[in-house]
Amino acid sequence: MMHRYMPMTEADRAEMLKVIGISSVDELFADIPESVRFTRDLAIKEAKSESALIKELSRAAAKNADSKQYASFLGAGVYDHYKPIIVDHVISRSEFYTAYTPYQPEISQGELQAIFEFQTMICELTGMDLANSSMYDGGTALAEAGTLAAGHTKRKKLLVSETVHPESRDVVRSYADGQQIEVITIPQKDGVTDVEELKKLLADDTAAVLVQYPNFFGQVEELQAIGELAHDNGALFVVSSNPLALGILTPPGELGADITVGDAQPFGIPEQFGGPHCGYFAVTKKLMRKVPGRLVGETTDDQGRRGYVLTLQAREQHIRRDKATSNICSNQALNALAASVAMTALGKTGAREIAYQNYAKTHYAKQAFEKAGFTVLGGNSHFNEIVVDCKRSVKELNRQLLEQGIIGGYDLSLTYAGMENHALFAVTEQRTKEEIDALVQEMEAVHA
Repeated sequence: MMHRYMPMTEADRAEMLKVIGISSVDELFADIPESVRFTRDLAIKEAKSESALIKELSRAAAKNADSKQYASFLGAGVYDHYKPIIVDHVISRSEFYTAYTPYQPEISQGELQAIFEFQTMICELTGMDLANSSMYDGGTALAEAGTLAAGHTKRKKLLVSETVHPESRDVVRSYADGQQIEVITIPQKDGVTDVEELKKLLADDTAAVLVQYPNFFGQVEELQAIGELAHDNGALFVVSSNPLALGILTPPGELGADITVGDAQPFGIPEQFGGPHCGYFAVTKKLMRKVPGRLVGETTDDQGRRGYVLTLQAREQHIRRDKATSNICSNQALNALAASVAMTALGKTGAREIAYQNYAKTHYAKQAFEKAGFTVLGGNSHFNEIVVDCKRSVKELNRQLLEQGIIGGYDLSLTYAGMENHALFAVTEQRTKEEIDALVQEMEAVHA
């Protein structure tokens, strides 16, 4: 019988028991008092054959409402974008999906070059001097930026805009707590960072100001003004940015950012229930020795041939623990590779075109909602997402939309006080005019 894995036979079990000198598995637990052992069967189904199990799981999976069968307007940090078919072809090669940290450059040139290309493209998008070889996701990348800023400035206070993704703000607080760093929220006003409140909060102990661009509500922040305020107070300026949006927006590096982070999920990485994804982390040259994770550099060998190596290694495996930055484990480079392949396949023109479609379709949806009598919050500088007053419970609305084959928006009352009946709708290049019109019409019908 063929198996997708190597099953353990009774002969295998007997051989292993013989090697370690016992007669049964129960002897392995002899030191544990019988009174605390679990002696009954687990309350789970009986084991099935592989073919029967596959059928059962396939039936269960078919109940999921996914963006392949439904028109999805759910974003809030994870988006339904076009993925070039070549992405899966490349990352399915065993030399990439079985790789870990390429410590031996003499046998890891392909992996190292792939990481180097990712770093290079992130720098081109963000306008920063250098980038690392990826983080776990955008939220942890932002938290790492906050701790780096606190360490660099030797200050213990972070100002984080309320328009930053609420889950990312939670991650920042979690990281900051262990470092005894105080996290203060800058209030939002009309869907963007309240600059006047920021001026009041800035002080001599502020390590950094953290904002999102475009922000969680899909609006474009005035980065230059915020960055100047931060720098005038000796603080670093940290920007969390959707890399796809940078296809048409001015890069944060050109607007004064010291650190730019984000999630590369829009480039070639599927939604896959919220992860794993690929955080990126880019900095100015003055901070390059404090970047967490791995950096790949380009060099030449003794024969003058181009080569790639890990460089400026600041993980605890490489230098004294008290000098190390945080560690990034697992094969995160695989997700970075997926993003690299997608960016390469799209090229500058393709990335700009997809970004423009996101912008244009979002504004079309805004106009369609307003024409139908719904209120859309904020001004006119939207990318990907808009906040709509649905005039009724978003939870109930989404249930009814799902019955019509539409995945609705994110219920903002889950994370923002005073935003009951408001939803965050994402409109990517994948959504058609017909799907946008159908969403608005269904909402009109439900409201009526």
